[in-house]
Amino acid sequence: MSAEIQAALDLIGRGAEEIIKREDLEARLKLGRPLRIKAGFDPTAPDLHLGHTVLLNKMRQFQDLGHRVIFLIGDFTGMIGDPTGKNATRKPLSREDIEANAKTYADQVFKVLDRDKTEVRFNSEWFGKMDAAGMIKLAARHTVARMLERDDFAKRYKGNQPIAIHEFLYPLVQGYDSVALEADVELGGTDQKFNLLVGRQLQEESGQPPQIVLTMPLLEGLDGVNKMSKSLGNYIGINEAAIDIVNKTMKIGDELMWRWYELLSLDRSAAEIAAMKRDVANGQLHPRDAKLALARELAARFRGAAEAERAIEQWNALVREQRVDVDLPLLDVAVPAEGIRISPLFVAAKLAASNSEVVRKLGERAVRIDGAVVEDRERTLAAGGEHLLQIGKRSFARVRLVVRG
Repeated sequence: MSAEIQAALDLIGRGAEEIIKREDLEARLKLGRPLRIKAGFDPTAPDLHLGHTVLLNKMRQFQDLGHRVIFLIGDFTGMIGDPTGKNATRKPLSREDIEANAKTYADQVFKVLDRDKTEVRFNSEWFGKMDAAGMIKLAARHTVARMLERDDFAKRYKGNQPIAIHEFLYPLVQGYDSVALEADVELGGTDQKFNLLVGRQLQEESGQPPQIVLTMPLLEGLDGVNKMSKSLGNYIGINEAAIDIVNKTMKIGDELMWRWYELLSLDRSAAEIAAMKRDVANGQLHPRDAKLALARELAARFRGAAEAERAIEQWNALVREQRVDVDLPLLDVAVPAEGIRISPLFVAAKLAASNSEVVRKLGERAVRIDGAVVEDRERTLAAGGEHLLQIGKRSFARVRLVVRG
């Protein structure tokens, strides 16, 4: 194997959970032509977060190796609703919701992907033309027994939870996308493995070389436990202000930091990350400084280098210098006309998950308003004011209290 092919395999394999089949990938790379790399995204929400960029980063690495990536927007599959990992039937999106969400995707993904090396496609291009007979023929290419091999379907079936017939179509539709696009490689999260393998099967039955399947881990969110998710509130959106990206990144645990480096960093090689990790272990590099470097990289990628540097300066002023004159983004918080007490205010500002957490922090003298420590849980702030809130050493928000309409 040439050094060039080995280097490509090493980069492609960085952070990957599984490659099916690695020897096929090696053979495909040796062909010397640009490969077609596919990843599908259902437009279920208008905003992308760092969890989505795990796949985007891998796509960018393929682009840097000279390959062509296909960013597939599942406007047709979005109307089915991906059942992956769900313990109940997911409500399909309306056409209006899909179109509105899809419009926001392109601008966001090109913060990571090279626009000139990317095809943006919609799977309604081929499914919009497929009639009922065609869908029945597609459904005939898979069995119910095979569908029930999928973990989430199997659990729901054993638990007597309903599975709608249209949900069985989702893996087939996703798999057929690979046939329509003649994909060489399909990327997906570990929860997508079943669907990606269906694509291999359908391609083979269609006379195409079966795609290589590359699965990536699901990124843990800010809590370090659960998959990053907007519904859990443990996410960083790629359209957030630079200071929010920095502030949230600085809150993650030290072990999670290395996981994020592996899956999210495009600026540092695996060897550079390993060297940083050794320096931290040897006491030559403070974990805070390693984390700040990651925060700077993420903020620069999504908000630009100038905004990232400004955010780093703001963070240092807040945390290291304990200044209260920092120009943070202003968040409007709706409050009753009579004002709001401390605990619900910090929850509304997304600085705490619950009132009890705020009460605990009050007892630890870890709550500040405008730089002053607050201990009185009954204190009420009047509507109309602006305040700098702080809980713990690293969580800040500048809020304006507006009367709830």
